[in-house]
Amino acid sequence: MAGLTVRESELVDSPAHWPRIDLSVRVVAKPPQDPDYVDSHSARLRMRSGGTVVIDRACERATFWMATPPLAGALVHPHLAGAAAVLSHWCGRDSFHAGAFVAGGGVWGLLGDKGAGKSSTLVSLARAGVPIVSDDVLVLDKATAYAGPRSIDLRTDAARTLGAGQPLGRVGDRFRWRVPLGPVEPELPFCGWVTLRWGPEIGVRPVKGADRIRELLRHRALRVPPPDPRALIELSALPLLELTRPRGWSSMEDTLGHLLGAVSN
Repeated sequence: MAGLTVRESELVDSPAHWPRIDLSVRVVAKPPQDPDYVDSHSARLRMRSGGTVVIDRACERATFWMATPPLAGALVHPHLAGAAAVLSHWCGRDSFHAGAFVAGGGVWGLLGDKGAGKSSTLVSLARAGVPIVSDDVLVLDKATAYAGPRSIDLRTDAARTLGAGQPLGRVGDRFRWRVPLGPVEPELPFCGWVTLRWGPEIGVRPVKGADRIRELLRHRALRVPPPDPRALIELSALPLLELTRPRGWSSMEDTLGHLLGAVSN
């Protein structure tokens, strides 16, 4: 990333066998808005946080087309998420819009729709001493989870309520407050899933049958056929727990107690 300085504390100390990617940025008045595609040689994705990224497999390069120069921290997270998902797909790995944390002897993926409270739950877990694996995109290779950038981004209201995070500024369509994370092993065993729901009271129940695969399909990071359908089915056979809790911050401590109790059994 020529001309951009990223703090080492924001990065994972990756093993040599992880794929290599060179990053470049092109600032243009109007970034391309062509349709997304992913094939076996290249990909183009419009980023949720603004701009477009083009990934060339042979050149091992991701080029970000953006209207304004990005902060280095924003390039690593969240802009790099789409490129990470594409590279993972080319490596035969699955990726999901999910956070992840370590408990009960392994990694649990945290699923939820926009506004479900994934990032605020992860920050609360981190404050309780729980290691966090990823915030935005979770990459899996069968039973192995890969760590993401060492930060979590909160919305303004969550940052103010939790008293956490440093202002990153406006990235894409919203302001972000960055919470740094401690180091974690780059590769860890994967145990199962937790999906977040709002409800009148705190409760944890197992999701059964075909609803498990439906839940995973809804949260895949790329809308392309999975690289290995059998691997996706195996991931859906792992425990999947639905965590329901009321809106509001007063129940967070009890929510974490129910969550950690359920995944540690």
